[in-house]
Amino acid sequence: MQVYVDGPSLAELAARHRDAYAAAEPFPHVVLDGALPDEMLDLVLERFPDPSSPVWTQYQSYNEAKLETQGGQDLGSDLSLLLGQFNSAPFLRFLEQLTGIQGLVGDPYFTGGGLHQISRGGRLGIHADFSRHYELPLERRLNVLVYLNRDWSEDYGGYLELWDRDMTECRERIAPLFNRMVVFTTTDWTYHGHPDPLTCPPGMSRRSIALYYFTVGRPAGETIPGKQSTLFLERPGEAFPVGSPGQGKLGLAHVHKLERRARRIETVRRWTPPVLFDAARAARARRR
Repeated sequence: MQVYVDGPSLAELAARHRDAYAAAEPFPHVVLDGALPDEMLDLVLERFPDPSSPVWTQYQSYNEAKLETQGGQDLGSDLSLLLGQFNSAPFLRFLEQLTGIQGLVGDPYFTGGGLHQISRGGRLGIHADFSRHYELPLERRLNVLVYLNRDWSEDYGGYLELWDRDMTECRERIAPLFNRMVVFTTTDWTYHGHPDPLTCPPGMSRRSIALYYFTVGRPAGETIPGKQSTLFLERPGEAFPVGSPGQGKLGLAHVHKLERRARRIETVRRWTPPVLFDAARAARARRR
């Protein structure tokens, strides 16, 4: 299998875009076209599993209707080797240089990631992703999405939307075009998704590679205490059906309440000796 991740080219790309990444709104992100060889992504498409394949896990609810693979071992050796290049040292160094987040590690399990596809009528509501790895003691810090859709028409929809922290407006809409890579910081307040149902022709789907990157620990104030799962939120004027899954039904006011609690905890932690702070947390845990 040929190596398609070119370290020097990616390093140059990171140097050109790192300032724009840090300054982007509503949260740090960048959109890169043609960052990878077309040949690599064409090979992924050639081996892309049919929707009827048993490798897919299906999610079907009000907030999401999509297919997702997990674990490269299910995809055959060629496709697994292609996806494995996104966990290679050159690609990790590229992400560190681009984002300024050091100590990144890839996910050999492709937990929640790998290949994604969404068919006509599918959607993914606005959400903040799970913030910790489910199997490893790692914090999720970055999302990388690589789109695989040639001849994608604007009429099909499927735009990735980036929303502000108060969920008042969509700040950027990104078309899921072939060889377009989107990199963005992951916290419990990086709200994104493609919330409107796809209108692509029957038999067509919105295809992508989803990649998540982690560190040991993270800066304070990036997560809601106790939250691990995906958090869906209503857009202005949207109301989730009664009983729909997802924590979003708690509402943005509840999210802000948790956010204020997180800031109070961080203030106490900053001014309390570590031994006393850890002892107090242990005591609270025993009382639960």
